[in-house]
Amino acid sequence: MTRPNILILMVDQLNGTFFPDGPADFLHAPNLKKLAARSVRFANTYTGSPLCAPARASFMSGQLPSRTRVYDNAAEFASDIPTYAHHLRRAGYQTTLSGKMHFVGPDQLHGLEERLTTDIYPADFGWTPDYRKPGERIDWWYHNLGSVSGAGVAEITNQLEYDDDLAHKAVQKLYDLSRGADPRPWCLTVSFTHPHDPYVARRKYWDLYEDCPQTEPPEAIPYDDMDPHSQRLMDACDYTATEITPDMIRRARRGYFANISYIDDKIGEILATLEVTRQEAIIVFTSDHGDMLGERGLWFKMNFFEGSARVPLMIAAPDLAPQRIDTPASTIDVTPTLCDLAGISMEEVMPWTDGTSLLPVAAGTKRDPVPMEYAAEGSFAPLVALRDGTWKYIRCDLDPEQLYDLSTDPQERTNRATDPDAAPILAKFRQMADKRWNLASFDAQVRESQARRWVVYEALRQGGYYPWDYQPLKRASEQYMRNHMDLNILEESKRFPRGE
Repeated sequence: MTRPNILILMVDQLNGTFFPDGPADFLHAPNLKKLAARSVRFANTYTGSPLCAPARASFMSGQLPSRTRVYDNAAEFASDIPTYAHHLRRAGYQTTLSGKMHFVGPDQLHGLEERLTTDIYPADFGWTPDYRKPGERIDWWYHNLGSVSGAGVAEITNQLEYDDDLAHKAVQKLYDLSRGADPRPWCLTVSFTHPHDPYVARRKYWDLYEDCPQTEPPEAIPYDDMDPHSQRLMDACDYTATEITPDMIRRARRGYFANISYIDDKIGEILATLEVTRQEAIIVFTSDHGDMLGERGLWFKMNFFEGSARVPLMIAAPDLAPQRIDTPASTIDVTPTLCDLAGISMEEVMPWTDGTSLLPVAAGTKRDPVPMEYAAEGSFAPLVALRDGTWKYIRCDLDPEQLYDLSTDPQERTNRATDPDAAPILAKFRQMADKRWNLASFDAQVRESQARRWVVYEALRQGGYYPWDYQPLKRASEQYMRNHMDLNILEESKRFPRGE
């Protein structure tokens, strides 16, 4: 069979509530709106875990953190876990990544044949939380609210430099693929770090959102009225150290929306290159997790509320009719879906995979409840959640249960766990959670992993330092024109299209 090319466009910390059916009308995102018009839009898609590294390991493998053991942003992603890059490469694909995937550990490829950039975040164990010290705040790397108080305009930042570079390299790669030197089908993943905080944007995008009503501060819940995990997150962000004013919130939200428009421009460049090089590809657009953006008084992610846990997911493929699907889905479903679209069997590993192909879901089939897990900073023990139909259930051994009916309470303000009318639904969720998770065992696994990593990290920082951060290969002797090449053959082979 002729296998399709695949282009995966991934962004970081994009709140899925702003993508109810493609980008919301107020967003200046013409390229994503154009992509949405030819895609299946999974309107209720959730992350496997609302934090970068766990979310991405789950996305690539179709497994939750309790299987991948990537519990937090400093947990090693083991080399023996198949990813979509492994499945595709095994079937004859060339697999390439330009940008971020936040791999931790010495394996910085995980089935990828080529990485065009280094990562933006460290690959070592330095960001390991410690459940042995509940409430301890590790100031040098924990989130604080400086991203909110410092929101504004800049023409270059650490993150802008990174995304500019990865987008340029992705465009170069698409040009190179068009030349046809390698006959294999390709999978190119382009993974941006925006609109992740800090909420700093270039002036041209910032100006798009002047007087935008959506920048107004959302309703906050007083600290004393928050659920225990939200209070832990507020403490972890050192919320009392910075007085957040309404104007700071407006600027932070404005910077966030501006960076969505920045990313839209970069995606437009990539899609335009795909078009002018006359290549066809299945296109997947998604994010690792969301951002609360001040909803409930919370910022960033690390919880299961909609702003943090819900992400966009759009798939444009020749055999998929563009439509909106409201059935809950997950980023852990992407790997089985890609394999399904490429005609690749995952039968050998499916018993140990948490995701499912979304092709039957797009055809109207109901899927099992969507699971989520979180066991990183701001938590003192693992939290889990299930989304089934219009309901969401959240459990942690340290906290009262939470149950929300999103059809009548989209802002998740009314916890129905103690409502007698919702008792049958609560009982059903308890049964499903009991069947899926042993939270005491999960907690023990996380604690063991953290303890091991604290020892290893401290040891490896003594004496010589040999980091695992990915170093992209640069074969300068194979670029452009060199004297071991025939100039005539080179010029012809590097041209596309030819003969025009």
